[in-house]
Amino acid sequence: MPGQQRADARRNYARILAVAENEVAAHGSGASLEQIARTVGVGSATVRRHFPTRRALLEAVAQKRIDALCARAHTLTGVTDSRTALLEWLGEVLTFCVRARGLAAALAHDGAVSEPAHENACTAALEAAASPLLDRAVQDGAVAPGATVTDLITLIVGITLATEHHPDPADQANRLFGLAVRGLSPRSLAPGPTG
Repeated sequence: MPGQQRADARRNYARILAVAENEVAAHGSGASLEQIARTVGVGSATVRRHFPTRRALLEAVAQKRIDALCARAHTLTGVTDSRTALLEWLGEVLTFCVRARGLAAALAHDGAVSEPAHENACTAALEAAASPLLDRAVQDGAVAPGATVTDLITLIVGITLATEHHPDPADQANRLFGLAVRGLSPRSLAPGPTG
């Protein structure tokens, strides 16, 4: 019987996650855990057993996207132009955050722990994957020293959340990202995100 319960729990988890992905796509970080439970046909306690917090739910929904961004960071680490590589990756994170409702909220610092870089699995994974990109860009003099991946992700989260209700959120987010990049770059590299 215990083996059957584990199989049932795995099936419940998969069903809950599939419905949660749709709910987050429709309602962003405000997706209702109760609505997810009703749609799946389980009690809200079952949903909360798998996802004890809203952040846990958002992290699970974002996991495939986070894995893709981590893989992309590893690929870009070998690119010769470290500034272009870092900015391309950050642009992809921004695009994911703008398009995938709830992803920015999954990356946002909620003040629950003292180390924001490791407050959740999504942020920790991105930090580990992109640190070599940032380190190379700093070593090459392409990015001003002192910035961390967590700083850059926080900047992207802020831009995403600030522009999500704009008539053209992607365009506005990209414009603000360009302004931020010019502020982050040493004066000799100030023209723009990819220039």
